[in-house]
Amino acid sequence: MIDDAALTERLHEIARRLRDEEVEVTAAIMNAIVAGIDRLGDDPGLTEMLQASVHGNVTTIIHVLANDIPVDRLQPTTAAVEYALRLAQREVPSNSLVRAYHIGQIVLLRDVFAKVDELGLNTSDSMEVLRRVSDVVYRYIDWITRYVFDAYEQERQRWMGVESHMLTSAIHALLGSTPPDEARLQREIRYRLDQRHSALILWSTDDDVSVRDLDRTARSLAARLHADGDPLITAIDRRTVWMWVPHGARAKTIGADTVRSALTSEAGIGAAVGLPGVGVPGFRRSHQQAQSAFTVATMKADHGGTTDPVVAYGDRGVAVVALLARDVDSTRAWVHDVLGPLATPGETAAVLRETLSAYYATGDSHLRAAERLTVHRNTVKYRVTKALAEAPASDRLDISVALIVCEFLGDAVLGDGPR
Repeated sequence: MIDDAALTERLHEIARRLRDEEVEVTAAIMNAIVAGIDRLGDDPGLTEMLQASVHGNVTTIIHVLANDIPVDRLQPTTAAVEYALRLAQREVPSNSLVRAYHIGQIVLLRDVFAKVDELGLNTSDSMEVLRRVSDVVYRYIDWITRYVFDAYEQERQRWMGVESHMLTSAIHALLGSTPPDEARLQREIRYRLDQRHSALILWSTDDDVSVRDLDRTARSLAARLHADGDPLITAIDRRTVWMWVPHGARAKTIGADTVRSALTSEAGIGAAVGLPGVGVPGFRRSHQQAQSAFTVATMKADHGGTTDPVVAYGDRGVAVVALLARDVDSTRAWVHDVLGPLATPGETAAVLRETLSAYYATGDSHLRAAERLTVHRNTVKYRVTKALAEAPASDRLDISVALIVCEFLGDAVLGDGPR
């Protein structure tokens, strides 16, 4: 039978091995949670917060194992609590939160079992080590799930006032797959559905911007866009609002430049814009497009792409990039197949990509590309020749699309290996 000193040393060894592979363990748990629970991987912002929560919980468990800390002396990580609050604000069911912790527990223990196996202990000692580690993990998961569940419930009750809850529920009903009772929902939301409208998503890019600031900006933006009546606005969490701008019968498209101009005085706020649509189908489709633009905007901000906080679905390349962003690993591989060395991080490759993009955008004109880039015509000619020589692909369309993907998604598709 293993003695206490030896058992403690084995627990510390497991903790050291987990710490050495902390990034891989976090990624494995993340992938399992997103694959196993609907809606948790739909929003880049939520996914980022989930990753921070998972990483914080893994780090805490490693800390407990390495330092023999009683679970009842712990404090939950900020990321874990904030993620629970955000799920409550988004009306994600509380059972999804609890299931996420249990999925994480299963994945972590499988990894621990493999590491205990690697220690080469006899059966009795292995069982004792596994029992002790399992006890620690089970106690931690029981404690943290009760804590974050209470935080979730308190936030849900605080966030969802009666009027706000009715509006949000009515909007979700409109966006759902079941045919809505248009007349009833129209009365509830006090917004005409039998008209043309454009959907937008506004979010805070600065911690000092509150949901009230977003609501005020949304109403001001609708006025600057000459809306045909009051906009429909609902906050889905403390950092994000959805809105629809009514156009009446007017055939009007809201582009990124228009919104950017209207937001010049609003610091710390990003906007994603859908194309205008008519009636309930247009209401839904425009919102889906705004969500796609939102995905592109948040991915490019997170991975070093272009930094413009306003992205419109109808702008050049956005719709295509939004589709390709759904499977980043496959898209990255394709970009490398097409661009080769041009799809690597660093200033040299970035300059060649920018020059080739400008050359294509100006109708294959060295002179106009040089004017756009403020460089000499011969410099453009040299860079274009070099870029095309380095790109393995010869098809102009493939190269153009790959360049646009690099422009928007940045480091998410540059370099090697999965992100």
